[in-house]
Formats: sequence, C-alpha cells, structure tokens
Amino acid sequence: MRNFKDSLAVKVAVGCIAVTGGVFSLNAFAQDTKMSFFITSAGPGNGANLGGLDGADAHCNALASAAGSKLSDWKAYLSVPAKIDRSGDKPKVIPGVNARDRIGTGPWHNAMGELVASSVDELHSPKNTLSKAVGLDENGNEVNARGDKPNRHDILTGSDPHGMYSTAGGDTSCGGWTSSDKGSAIVGHHDRAGLSKDWHMVSWNSAHGSVGCSQEALRKTGGDGLFYCFATGQ
Repeated sequence: MRNFKDSLAVKVAVGCIAVTGGVFSLNAFAQDTKMSFFITSAGPGNGANLGGLDGADAHCNALASAAGSKLSDWKAYLSVPAKIDRSGDKPKVIPGVNARDRIGTGPWHNAMGELVASSVDELHSPKNTLSKAVGLDENGNEVNARGDKPNRHDILTGSDPHGMYSTAGGDTSCGGWTSSDKGSAIVGHHDRAGLSKDWHMVSWNSAHGSVGCSQEALRKTGGDGLFYCFATGQ
C-alpha cells in the first residue's frame, strides 16, 4: 500500500511540475519564439478611439510585454490621412502617416515563429503569409474569423492596399484613431475571407470601411477594435 501511495505522490508531483512548466512556457512564449508580429487579442475597449497613434503603440507594447516579449519597439499598423489645420491665421497642412512607414523593415514572425513577411514590400505583396492560421494574437491564439462566433476579422488599418493612408474623401481613420462615435475606418480581413472573392474582400489591410467608430458599430460588420502590431527592430 505504501508503494502505491509513494507512486501516486510521485505522479502528482510530476504532473504539478508539468503544469507549472506549461504556465512558464506560455508566459515566455513570445520571448522564446522571437515574436515580432501579432494581432491584438483585444482592443482598448473604446471602439476605434485608440488614443491616437501613441495610444495604439502603447497598447501594442503592453500586450507584448504581458505575453513575455522583451521587445519595446512595437508599433501599430495604422495610417492617418493628411489634413489641413485652419485654426491659425494661415492654413497649415499636417502630413499624413503611412502604416508601412511605421513598422520597420522586417522580417516579422508570429508567436509560433512562423514567417509573416520578410520585408515591407513582401508584406504588401501576394507573398505574405497572413491568414487565419498565421495571423495569431500575442499569446499564439487564432483570432476569430468569418464563420466563427463572434466574427472578429475586421482589423483596423486606415490604409490602402499598399499600406499608405487613403486619399479617398471622408473619414478613413476614425478621426486619427480618436473617435468612438461618428466617422469610419478602413479595415482589413486577416482571414482573407469576405462576402465574395473579389480582391478587396480578401485584403488583409484594405477590405472596406466600418459603419462607425463605436465598439458596437465595429462589431456590426465583424470587428472588435483589433489591430496589427509589428516590432520595428530598433
């Protein structure tokens, strides 16, 4: 009987060590795989009001750090169009910001160590590997896609297919990522799926505009205020 109890105790101890080791490996997952790309597992929770580009970058860094990444140079893949400031005596043009210019030069890998793209040009070409299986969050989990409940495949970008700010009329970045009410933002589909197989419907970064900027409005078309984060390597 004692041998049985001793054996059982050993098995329980080994099991506890395995569980502890599993927790440790999850916490260090991003560090071990040298993750340099992820989709946010959650947005800040205020629709497309991300606190501007600075707030979005801070959110990327906070999620990456919580996942075990030691990198501190994370940037949100977001564009903001140019605008004219007429508050002074003379109109002043405020330059736009291109998402592709914010994220470094690559290469980028997801939390599983899988290559997403080796360069900025490859990222914006058919050669990138973005899909539901590769577009993982910072913890290495798949992000709900078309067909899942709830669908969360609308990823905020404010960008055209080349990763540049849109010159189309109207709001394309929810007021420079500061509005959770009126406006609209260009979104991409990380799962490369849409209502049809037209190129824009399966675009990872420029599929369509949102119907609004609130959390509720983003969810109406299959979003949740998520966005892409890239490590710049700087």
